[in-house]
Amino acid sequence: MRRNTFARTIARYSASALLVAGSISLATAAAPPVPFDIKIIALNDFHGNIVPPTGTTTAPSTTTPSATVKVPTGGIAFLSTLLAQLKAENPQNAVVGAGDLIGASPLVSALFHDEAAIETLNLLGIDYASVGNHEFDKGKGELKRMQNGGCYKKGTVGVDTCIINGGFSGANFQYLAANVVKDNTGETLFPAYKVKTFTGPQGKTVKVAFIGLVLEGTPAIVTPAGVEGLTFKDEAETVNALVPVLQSKGVQAIVVVIHQGGTTTGLYDDQTCPGFSGDIKGIVNALDPAVDLVISGHTHQAYICKAKASDGVKDITVTSGGFYGRMLTDLDVTVDPKTKDITAVSAHNILVVNDGSSTAPPTVVPAGYTTLAKDPNEQSLIDTYNALAAPLANAKIGSIASDISRTQNAAGESALGDVIADAQLAATSAPEFGSAKVAFMNPGGIRADLLYNNAYYVGEPAGDIAYGEAFNVQPFYNTLVTMTLSGAQIKAVLEQQFDNPAVGQNRFMEVSNGFAYTYDAAQPTGSKVVAGSIQIDGVTVDPAASYRVTCNSFMATGGDNFTVFASGTSRLGGALDIDALSDYLEAHSPVPPGPQNRVTRVN
Repeated sequence: MRRNTFARTIARYSASALLVAGSISLATAAAPPVPFDIKIIALNDFHGNIVPPTGTTTAPSTTTPSATVKVPTGGIAFLSTLLAQLKAENPQNAVVGAGDLIGASPLVSALFHDEAAIETLNLLGIDYASVGNHEFDKGKGELKRMQNGGCYKKGTVGVDTCIINGGFSGANFQYLAANVVKDNTGETLFPAYKVKTFTGPQGKTVKVAFIGLVLEGTPAIVTPAGVEGLTFKDEAETVNALVPVLQSKGVQAIVVVIHQGGTTTGLYDDQTCPGFSGDIKGIVNALDPAVDLVISGHTHQAYICKAKASDGVKDITVTSGGFYGRMLTDLDVTVDPKTKDITAVSAHNILVVNDGSSTAPPTVVPAGYTTLAKDPNEQSLIDTYNALAAPLANAKIGSIASDISRTQNAAGESALGDVIADAQLAATSAPEFGSAKVAFMNPGGIRADLLYNNAYYVGEPAGDIAYGEAFNVQPFYNTLVTMTLSGAQIKAVLEQQFDNPAVGQNRFMEVSNGFAYTYDAAQPTGSKVVAGSIQIDGVTVDPAASYRVTCNSFMATGGDNFTVFASGTSRLGGALDIDALSDYLEAHSPVPPGPQNRVTRVN
C-alpha cells in the first residue's frame, strides 16, 4: 500500500509541474505502471485422498522452542476451506497441481475409477495441473477420459462409474504435458503450457505462462502398455525450447509446474532448506534463467528451496507441498507490468489442519494450530461416495496381531512386504494357478501400513482389517502373473534392484517365504548378489534350471525397470493382487508381521 501511495504522489507532482510548464497534457502524465502481487496456490501428489488420510504431520511446537508436535492434516473438505481463504487474500490468483492428483487412491475414489477425486478437485477451482506418472496408471486413454469425461470404458452407468447424475464430465482444470509427445503426430498429449493474464490495481496486465511436465523416466515406472506410442522428453530441454516461443508472444513471466522432486532434512516450511538434493535440483540447474519459479512434486516431500539456473547466477524458488492434501503451497508473486516479468517470490507451505478424527486414537489439535471448517459442498459430495463405498470398504476380511509396517530394514526388506509376497505365493502356488515357487513384490506398490489400532470406520475393533484398509495398501488392481525364469534370469532381476535408473536409487523387491539371497553392497553394480547365495526352499538356485515365479502385472511388463520379467515365458494370469492379500488375511488371521529374514546384506 505504501508503494502505491508513493507512486500516486509522485505522479500528481509530476503532472502538475508539467502542466504549469505548458509542455504536456494531463493524459500523458499518468502514473507509471507499478509492480503488483498475484497469488499462486499449489498442491501435488493428492492421490485421490478425498477423505482425511491416517497419520499426522510433524510441525514446530508453538509453545516449546525447538520442539515438534503432531498435527492431524488432510481431507479435501478441510483443504477447500483453506484454499478459499487464500484465494480471498488476492483475487488475482491461480491454482495449480504438480501431478499425481489421481492414481494409487483410497477405495472411496478408486472404486469409482477416480471420478470421485476429479469431481471433488473440480469444486476447488483448479486452473492447471501437470500430469504425473500415476495419471498414467490405467493408460493414456483413461487419462484422456479423466480430462474429457465419459463413463469408464469397461463399466456402465451404475455401481462403479458415472455415479453423479448418471454422467462424468471430466476435469474442469486443464492437464498440461509439455514433454509427453505422441509418436505418430509429434504433438503433445495435452497442451504444453497455458497463459493466464493478471490485472493490477492500475488496470495494467501481466501474462504468466504455466508449463506442465512429468519426469522423463515415467515409462520405466508405469505399465509400459499404458504409455505405448508416447515419448517422454528431457524436462529442462523441453522448458528451454519453450522459452523463446513464449517470449515471442510477449510472455516473460514463466512458471514451471513439474512432477519431479527432491528431498530435504527440514520440516515442511523450513525456509533454510537443509540438505536439498534430488533430481529436481539438477533439472533446475539446467533451466534457462528466464524461468522464474518451479512448483514440483513426486517425492512426497515438502520444501521451500532455491536452486541456481543454468547461468549459475539466478536463484529460482523451488517448492513442493508434501502429499495426500496435507498442505497447500501459498506463493505471493510480484510481477512488474513494465518488464512483464516476475520480480519476487515469497512461498510458504501451510498445513490443512483437520479435526483429528481420522487418526486412532483421535488426535487433539496442538496449541497454536486451528482446525479448519469443512466445506459443506465438498463434504456432501464425499458423503455420497462414502455411502456407496461403505458396504465393501467396511467389510472385515481378517485381523493382524500387531502393526505391520512397509518400512524397509537395512537389507531392503519390510514386514508388510513379506506378508504381501507370501499372499501372492499362496495365490499362485497350486498347479492350476501357476505352480509358483517364489513371489516378488515392488515396494512402490505398497502404499500404506496395516496398523493394529487404526479404526478404519467408527467402532472397528482393534486388530480388525477392513477391505478398505487392505485396499489402501494395494490400490492398483494389478493382476498376478506367474511365469518361467531361469536361475540366471532370477539373479539378473535381483541385480536390477541396485542403482535403478528408473528411480535414481536402489529399489528392493519384497520376496516370499522360502526364497533367500545375500548381496554385498560394496561390489559394483551388476555383481552385488553373492554367487551361489540364491536359494528356494533351502536349495541353491541353478542358473541353467527353470523356475516358476510370480509378480504383479505392472512388474511383469518391466515396470520399475525390472525388465527381466518382461522376458518370462509360459505366462499364466491370476487373481487381483488385492484379492490375494484379502484371501491371505482371511485364511491366516491374526496375521503377524513378516520376519524380515529373507534377504541378507553384507557391507
